[in-house]
Amino acid sequence: MAFPPAEAIADVIRPAAAARGLDIEDVKVSGAGRKTQVTVLVDGDDAPDLDAIEAVTRDISAALDEAEANREIRFGELEYTLEVSTPGVSAPLVAPRHWRRNRNRLVRVRLDGGDQVVGRIGALADDGDRVIIATSTGPKGRPTATGAVLELASVEQAVVEIEFSKAPAVELDLAGLDFYDAVTRLEELDK
Repeated sequence: MAFPPAEAIADVIRPAAAARGLDIEDVKVSGAGRKTQVTVLVDGDDAPDLDAIEAVTRDISAALDEAEANREIRFGELEYTLEVSTPGVSAPLVAPRHWRRNRNRLVRVRLDGGDQVVGRIGALADDGDRVIIATSTGPKGRPTATGAVLELASVEQAVVEIEFSKAPAVELDLAGLDFYDAVTRLEELDK
């Protein structure tokens, strides 16, 4: 008997994750037979802590057991190991919610055409199509805020950068503004 596909598993467990305010980011099924592993990546607007991961793991396991009992999915005699985790900091930002969840963090973006942008993630537009990227220039002691409005459709790849130093206050200031206030500030800075 074939193991259920990842999409079918995701459909079964999505309500269990949603009940805890989490999204299913990915489901992977690897291995075969007794060594099969089901890996589920979850995330939420408030990054889940270990207690939340433990709780949603129990809920996901129960949802899978119930779905099998109801014959929605079939594992048959196949045993598997369930692993539930978060995507981690190195996961690419591919959906508007990823940008929203990583607000104020430093990001490296490769745009269509190969140009690269490194800046701080600001507010997302209401339509989820654009994001503020805050940067700064000038001397270390007195930087000036700069930035841009980035069209998410033009992003080829985006990954959060790990920072070891304190973020410039002017970048955090700009990144902390509402999207339309940030656009206004950027227009004023360009004058």
